[in-house]
Amino acid sequence: MAMKTQRYKKLLLICAIVIVLAVGAWAVIYYHVGNIRIGGSDGGQTASYQTPEEASSVYVRFDMEGYDTIKANYWAASSTYDLPKVFQASLAKVLNTSGASNSNAALPVLPSDDRAGTAAMLASVIATSSTPAAQDFDKQLAVATLQVVLYNLQPAGRSSLASSQQVTALRQEVSNVNPTADLYGDLGAATSSSAAALKQSYDQKMATLAHATSSADLAKAKQVAYAYKVLSDQNTRALYTSSGIQPTASNSILGNTLYVRLSKMAPTVVQEFAWDVDAASTTSGLDSLIIDLRGNIGGSTAVAQGFMGLFLGPNQYAFDLFHQGDYQVQRTLLGKFPELDRYHEIAVLTDNMTQSTAEVLTEALSHFNLAHSVGATTRGWGTVEDTYPLKTAIDPVVSYALILVNSVTLRSDGQPIESRGVTPDVDVSAKGWQARLSSYFRSPGLIQAIESSLAKPAGK
Repeated sequence: MAMKTQRYKKLLLICAIVIVLAVGAWAVIYYHVGNIRIGGSDGGQTASYQTPEEASSVYVRFDMEGYDTIKANYWAASSTYDLPKVFQASLAKVLNTSGASNSNAALPVLPSDDRAGTAAMLASVIATSSTPAAQDFDKQLAVATLQVVLYNLQPAGRSSLASSQQVTALRQEVSNVNPTADLYGDLGAATSSSAAALKQSYDQKMATLAHATSSADLAKAKQVAYAYKVLSDQNTRALYTSSGIQPTASNSILGNTLYVRLSKMAPTVVQEFAWDVDAASTTSGLDSLIIDLRGNIGGSTAVAQGFMGLFLGPNQYAFDLFHQGDYQVQRTLLGKFPELDRYHEIAVLTDNMTQSTAEVLTEALSHFNLAHSVGATTRGWGTVEDTYPLKTAIDPVVSYALILVNSVTLRSDGQPIESRGVTPDVDVSAKGWQARLSSYFRSPGLIQAIESSLAKPAGK
């Protein structure tokens, strides 16, 4: 009883800290973005204006606030790239695309290769007319120029300009919340329904779809089954009912191996992983673990720090990030989870769509000899993006924020994960890869579980 109580206390601690991570970090990798931290620091300078051009034009101020935010927060040191020239090339691109270069607007001439020259160049193109048509053009020009600048910062396409509506949508994606989903509605049940009532609703729904043949009905049956799976588990039901969060982890028992599939590094995934491990603690004979990260689109680096804490304990070195010439040590955020001690061998499954923080976790587990990886070289999506709200208002309805690559993730050899990825210990593209499994894993049961797992899509 004492051991059970201690385990529940540990789970409660994990839940409490993960909730803090979920609220404070808001981080998931978007479907084509790296690690995102929503609600980053304020990078703007709007209290005073450094140049006359900024004082006379809100649109110049807008772009120059973006300039300052980039210089202060972009992952690469300003000495390694020429930001005024990036603005010049981007402005030229926008003018040529919009056709403004054939109008009365001046071509972008950079008087000096510095901040003042950039402001003067922008002002020479952005008009000061007060007519609505001119204002609309100037606003579009300022927004488009900053968008192109951000897109062309390396790695290309990772940084962007987001509206307030886009940031809201990103927050929902980050926290694994789909505002259009209604799992209770899919079952035809109320949020107050008992477990028995949920089961009855599920049985009734599935009975009507038992002979479904159309693609629409088959999709509906799949959604009903998913809704019941989420709501029939008291833990995932509590998450969904309280905040609309849908689960990102699933598990099964394969002989003496606990298999856990993690689809993304959402803020709650550490909590879900702990639930799965704890639930399996009453199953005798389990001595190996598979963490399936195939297709995992990543998330916050804070989630990886939380995961590593379960294995290493609190405030331990986990991995490094690189920002403007400095290596930034990232430490574990959670206490050690004793229920993991029973797993003497751990395998991590990867593929070429394992990305972002999932790559960081794979590398860290390997670096500390906690696990060996099997699969394909990961995607090589190794950037961390922060959001930086812009104070300069150029629209009465829409506010803007920069989503900016703040740092890059590193492998244990000091090389960036970006474009390189993480190479698995056992590469399944190599001929005879199955024979290499015994070089890393002693348990025949685990080896069999790895092979059977890789023979199916992730999570199946």
